[in-house]
Amino acid sequence: MNIIFTSILVDNQDRALQFYTQILGFQKKMEIPMGQHRWLTVVSQSAPDGVELVLEPDEHPAAKPFKQALVEDGIPYTSFGVDDVHAEYQRLCQAGVRFTQPPVAMGPVSMAVFDDTCGNLIQILQKN
Repeated sequence: MNIIFTSILVDNQDRALQFYTQILGFQKKMEIPMGQHRWLTVVSQSAPDGVELVLEPDEHPAAKPFKQALVEDGIPYTSFGVDDVHAEYQRLCQAGVRFTQPPVAMGPVSMAVFDDTCGNLIQILQKN
C-alpha cells in the first residue's frame, strides 16, 4: 500500500494554486474541471511522480469550523519536509509569508509554522 494523494482544505483554489506553486515552489500536476471546483493537485519539483497534494475546496459544512479550530489552537494542518528550516524560513519571509512560529529546535527536528493564506497553518520540518 502506498500514499498517492493527500488533501489540504483550501478556501480558494486559485489563491491556493498561486501560493503553493509561486511561493512554496510546488508544481501543478493535475487540473480536472469538476463543476464549480476542480480536482487540482501539486507535487514537489524534486519528486514529480511522488505524492500529490490535492488542493481540496473546504465546502463541506464541517471543514471551516475544523480549520478554524486548528488555527485558533496553533495546530498545523500538515507538515512539509525541508533540508534547511532556517534557509527556507528566510526565503519565505522575503516572499511575504507570515509565520506564526519562527524556527525552533525540538529534539530530533527543527520546525517553523506559517499561514498558507487559504485558512491553514503549515509546518516546515527539518530532521536534525
